Amino acid sequence: MRLIFMCTPDFALPSLEMLRQSRHCLEAVVTRPDRPRGRGKKVLSPPAKEWALRHGIQVFQPGHMKDEAFVHSIKKIKPDLIVTAAYGCFLPLELLQLPPLGCINLHASLLPAYRGAAPIHRAIMDGATKTGVSIIMMSPEMDAGDIILQQSEPIYEWDTAGSLHDRLAQKGAALLVEAIERLAEGSAVLTPQDHGAATYAPPLGPEEEIIDWNRSAAELHNQVRGMNPWPGAYTTFDGKRLKLWRSRPADIKIDAPSAPGTVLEIDRDSMFIATGAGILAVQEVQPQGRRSMAAADFCRGYRIVPGAVLGQEAGDRS
Repeated sequence: MRLIFMCTPDFALPSLEMLRQSRHCLEAVVTRPDRPRGRGKKVLSPPAKEWALRHGIQVFQPGHMKDEAFVHSIKKIKPDLIVTAAYGCFLPLELLQLPPLGCINLHASLLPAYRGAAPIHRAIMDGATKTGVSIIMMSPEMDAGDIILQQSEPIYEWDTAGSLHDRLAQKGAALLVEAIERLAEGSAVLTPQDHGAATYAPPLGPEEEIIDWNRSAAELHNQVRGMNPWPGAYTTFDGKRLKLWRSRPADIKIDAPSAPGTVLEIDRDSMFIATGAGILAVQEVQPQGRRSMAAADFCRGYRIVPGAVLGQEAGDRS
């Protein structure tokens, strides 16, 4: 069976590798254009392109999915199936209707939950204890097609978006190959989604990175791990950003109430910070312009002592 895979981030790499090793023919990889990234704004290729070039597979990088030359090239390949995973673009009807077996998508949630661009981040930030991967038929509506296969995955209390991403990428790859086999054999059973039960996972906004110390310790812990390793949740100290990378709700009790954001105690592993409900123990931070470090090292180096308040503007110590 002739396949075209449309993807961009490294979430798709396990799927690409498993498809390459399958009995099917991966004819081409479609990915986003090269773009400047990082502080130096160096133009870099998407991970999917780099993988395809290493394995001698042709690559398309259309600026727009309706580009006539691109659509013509896809038609010339005559794919039996188009596969997408975290591609980030809607396919035009012309492409959706092109392959005899249709178009399918690997999505990192148990649809209809968390339709959209950030299902892994959102699930952790919401404090969910279970998610999974879904293989669906693509439709003109976002993540709303019939389900071919699903597999659940627990979300552990220590999970970050990064650790969960890696597990789901592996599970999704295996499930994707199984779904393709069923489609090729004609044995796939399609189950319509319950659209009334749909929830959504829109892209993360810059304002969501900011730590609001009035929230509970549990909510802030979910925010920290849900934004690790990208984009990172942050507070401020002396007017500069301080990213929080590792934390946990603490079970210690402090007799005297303190304003949210106040550093209450510091030990060799953590700094303990008052929140709107409970205490957050922070183990790893990253000061602006510096590498990440243990919270205790940060406190020593920046002379943080109990009573210091995070989240204030420079000069505001009232």
